[in-house]
Amino acid sequence: MTDRMEKGRAILRQTLGDDYFTKRQASTTDFNRPLRDMTDECCFGEAWAIGPLEPKQCSLLVITMLACLGRVPELRTHLAGAVNNGCSVLEIRHAMMLVAAYAGIPAGVEGFRSAEIILKEKGLLPTD
Repeated sequence: MTDRMEKGRAILRQTLGDDYFTKRQASTTDFNRPLRDMTDECCFGEAWAIGPLEPKQCSLLVITMLACLGRVPELRTHLAGAVNNGCSVLEIRHAMMLVAAYAGIPAGVEGFRSAEIILKEKGLLPTD
């Protein structure tokens, strides 16, 4: 295992949590291992670890990009990670407003919808 992969896995675990990491490790197969190794090493071990941005800032950037691209399952995963990395409800809301302004209202609507689901799950917004 490379140093970048080890560092990436540590950042992944910190960002997405122990439960997510443990389930991910348990569901790794010979088929999906190459992709998971690549994300561990390249995404988290390189792009996230390169600095000078802190994990909180990386999370805000990632959730805005995923919302802009309409990658909803990954967006929801990274919204939970953004909370784990210290992003506040107001910061997440601001990020989704930027998505709506720059990527279009439909992307912003889905970003808000996803954020509300995750923020309610985390106990940060009242449930209906």
